[in-house]
Amino acid sequence: MKIQFAMNNITNPLLKSFDTPYQTPPFESIQMTDYKPAFKKAIAQALQEIEAIANSTKAPDFQNTIAALDYAGSTLNTISSIFFNLNSACTSPDMQKTAQEVSPLLTDFANNIYMNSMLFQRVKSVYLHTPRTNLTAEEQTLLEDTWKSFIRGGADLEGKAQERFREITTELSRLSLQFEENLLAETNAYELHLTEASDLAGLPDSAIEAAALTAKERNKEGWVFTLHAPSYIPFVKYADNRQLREKMFKAYTSRCNHDNSQNNTEIIWKITALRLEKARLLGYDTYADYVLSNRMARSPQEVNQFLQHLFFSSHPAALREKEKVEKFARETGFSDTLQRWDWAYYSNKLKQARYTLDDEMLKPYFLLENVQKGVFQLANRLYGLTFQETDRIPKYHPDVKTFEVYDEEHYFLAVLYMDFFPRNNKSGGAWMTEFRTQHEENGKDVRPLVSLVMNFTKPTPDRPSLLTFDEVTTFLHEFGHALHGMLSRNTYNSTAGTNVYRDFVELPSQLMENWALEKEWLDLWAVHYQTGEKIPQEYIDKIRNAANFQSGSQCDRQLSFGMLDMAWHCIRKPVEEPVCEFEHRSMQATELFPPVDGSCFSPTFGHIFDGGYAAGYYSYKWAEVLDADAFSLFQEKGIFDKETAQSFRKNILEKGGSEHPMDLYVRFRGRKPTVDALLKRSGL
Repeated sequence: MKIQFAMNNITNPLLKSFDTPYQTPPFESIQMTDYKPAFKKAIAQALQEIEAIANSTKAPDFQNTIAALDYAGSTLNTISSIFFNLNSACTSPDMQKTAQEVSPLLTDFANNIYMNSMLFQRVKSVYLHTPRTNLTAEEQTLLEDTWKSFIRGGADLEGKAQERFREITTELSRLSLQFEENLLAETNAYELHLTEASDLAGLPDSAIEAAALTAKERNKEGWVFTLHAPSYIPFVKYADNRQLREKMFKAYTSRCNHDNSQNNTEIIWKITALRLEKARLLGYDTYADYVLSNRMARSPQEVNQFLQHLFFSSHPAALREKEKVEKFARETGFSDTLQRWDWAYYSNKLKQARYTLDDEMLKPYFLLENVQKGVFQLANRLYGLTFQETDRIPKYHPDVKTFEVYDEEHYFLAVLYMDFFPRNNKSGGAWMTEFRTQHEENGKDVRPLVSLVMNFTKPTPDRPSLLTFDEVTTFLHEFGHALHGMLSRNTYNSTAGTNVYRDFVELPSQLMENWALEKEWLDLWAVHYQTGEKIPQEYIDKIRNAANFQSGSQCDRQLSFGMLDMAWHCIRKPVEEPVCEFEHRSMQATELFPPVDGSCFSPTFGHIFDGGYAAGYYSYKWAEVLDADAFSLFQEKGIFDKETAQSFRKNILEKGGSEHPMDLYVRFRGRKPTVDALLKRSGL
């Protein structure tokens, strides 16, 4: 059910039907001043649509209540997706200010839906009185999810409790935005400006060239290194100057933990206390209990047991790996105590000595354009997809590339945006998002608009973008999320694409990473960017042999983040001790080094404080169990086996969240997953 506003004399491009290919966002037509009035108008429209459902005189049923709710607010959803995606990928002070102004409006709008008593009674009636046999599997899931969202959204609260719930949700949305803004500001604020060539000893030419380009862009002599990953990671990994490595490490790990306006520690106290209070209002003991009531892992106890099980396998290996690095460092003349800023440096040198393998050896074979070609070829071999680059689709930044995606019968599947390089107005990391989710509207299949945002090594005047092996796996990872969105075939927005349990959403992404170690795939595209020579077999052998290098410490690192996340969200009273002390105590079991004054991970832990992974960071390891188990079938049948790929597409990628994820997985795999494949793959 949709209420139409008169479009006469409307000049705001966000409120018009988009006259663009595939109704893609007309970025070049949108001004910053358009957003706030568009939000207000769209919220008013959406509220009218909601009221029409709530006040309907027809007896409530699935179509006029549950399905109608899924379709309501489509204009608002479109505006929100454009605005908040750009706020992460291409922000500005004005955009951040607007975000702080409109977020409370959106939170209030959501509360007005869930706390509309007449609407809730209609939802309740459908939930209690509709025979499930009259519904498809997707409709059953949507009904169940809608009911849960109302209960979790405070629909059953009354009086002061409901008022307090509103206050909490509004404040949480504001604090999460502030956390993200502070982290971007702190990352951008620091630079290491070097003018002596001797300070560059050990650094690869690519890192030096990039630093020279950064210095030139900032009108400075010499070289500038920043805390953005393509600059920071090579520095701490390769720089011979230990004092400078320490300086960079401490700058990176103390972000948002300084006595300034970007300090995130007080925000963490507030967020975790408010989340606990919200959970208690809804009848849960902890925020983790609240979150996990709607996950594959059903309780904090199940998550903590899972983390401990992996920890007992990984930690002894991590301790042995540290001893080997310390021994190697001493053998090369290092006489001090190994510190955190030495770990990447000496680990890399040990890896070179053991496997004669280094990122700089591999990067010439990982030209970004070739990696893209290889990823597209993989999607073609598995799923029959083709990608046609086009300039007719509007872009929000000149760096962005756009593609039309088709299946093997040339049926249009999606628009794919790819945004590869770091910017000062772009958040760190890599992620997949959507400007529009796949769904059906009036019987028509509306295809998705999918975006991949990365922070890869930028080209310089003398060198193209050459990726590290980790960046290649990141590309594969995010592309797996993109496939989940692009191949979706569902009826409803709420059940389509990546709208699945958080501890299931990483399966398609982490599954794709497995091909990075497969010779058959690398042979398709990995050639030297200057000579055209194929990547040598010995390099592929080295990649495979080194795949489990320090797998224990890598597993420990991921587990430590999961443990910290669970600690913050299993609290039963607000935390009053210093954030760094709470963090140290929570992660202590996995630590290989003593704490460093000022260094603290929590103030930068965007996944759980400004993202959607609160009480859910464990899902990366959880999904590793799934992806290792799933890929073992590809290994058994062939890594390009069409039948296996089509089964994964039909039972996982196309289904989105239309059914319970374990049912979907069992349908693909023929059984429930086991941890055996992960432990075998990791050498643990």
